[in-house]
Amino acid sequence: MDTIALLEKLIAFETVSAKSNLPLIDFVDEFLRSRGWTVDRIEDGEKAGLFCTLGPIASGGIILSAHSDVVPTDGQNWTKEAFQATRQDGRIYGRGATDMKGFLAAMLALAGRVKAEYLQAPLMLSISYDEEVGCVGMQNMIAHLPDHFKSAALCIVGEPTEMKVAIGHKGKSAMKAVCTGQAGHSSLAPKFVNAVQVAAAFARELDVLQTRMADRGAHDEAYDIPYSTFHVGSITGGSALNIVPDRAEVLFEFRHLAADKPEDLLSSIDAAAAKALAGFKNGAGIEIEVFNSYPGFDAAPESVGVQRAFALAENANPVKVAFGTEAGFFAQLGIPTVVCGPGSMSAQGHKPDEYIEESQLAACDDMLGRVLEALQLS
Repeated sequence: MDTIALLEKLIAFETVSAKSNLPLIDFVDEFLRSRGWTVDRIEDGEKAGLFCTLGPIASGGIILSAHSDVVPTDGQNWTKEAFQATRQDGRIYGRGATDMKGFLAAMLALAGRVKAEYLQAPLMLSISYDEEVGCVGMQNMIAHLPDHFKSAALCIVGEPTEMKVAIGHKGKSAMKAVCTGQAGHSSLAPKFVNAVQVAAAFARELDVLQTRMADRGAHDEAYDIPYSTFHVGSITGGSALNIVPDRAEVLFEFRHLAADKPEDLLSSIDAAAAKALAGFKNGAGIEIEVFNSYPGFDAAPESVGVQRAFALAENANPVKVAFGTEAGFFAQLGIPTVVCGPGSMSAQGHKPDEYIEESQLAACDDMLGRVLEALQLS
């Protein structure tokens, strides 16, 4: 099967993160095993991921990495079927066409034509789950990474970059602040500590912290937002208008540059919480919990791995991307890593009528053809 035929097949699997990805994983598992691949399957309830190898178990191989899940379509105005591929005017429409089943299809098309006996180093595939909810699947999978993956010469994470070689993205931590106060009748509200007001004070201090990062923090002009950011996503609390709320929750995150260490930012958040509490009498509290995080990614453009990626992509103009990926997990193990794949995240990713240009898939096929040439016996 070629890349477009495989993409049409993959789009039909409704692998939104809230649902099982097992039907897609079963298809890929059988597709690869029937072609002589060794497949390590990591089960996680109704989800699974794959680490797959073809060729000699040796150093110097290349990893191709993709996630299998997609974002939901709820609330979006689609004019085409979301989970049935539509081919029209040089585009393939469908949820996940760009993010990132296009690259997964190209991986599988390559896997379908490789012959193990012609390889001098292994071709390796990583196919994960639950990337769209904070790289949750890879957090579980990375502990099961086969040893020979760790000696790879290069890992290409195929998130959509319009086939440019991306060498960096910010890391992220998602947090919850539980703000406590004192319940009481609203007619006597000044006698009590209002937890919603505690939450609002904490949110204001996070805004002050954000301004400080923008004004005096580390900057990397390769990013659209060149500094680390803080974001409050929701504040909830209270049960009735006439009851002073004794509990409120703030969901927030930071996305950090490589120059800003997460532990330093967490200390700054603790200081912001203490400053917020200083405005209240006894009975106020803020407890902060980190419930998810993934590492940032920052590769040197002059490194051997990045230079090799430039040659494979035939594009030597590195970029950094605003969105997170699984690249940091591989890079933390010392594996030379880049992000490079077909499609545009800003133009098509997560949008209704998501599509990918056939020309982008062709460019990806060309790059993966050069990957194969680099691994074959001379």
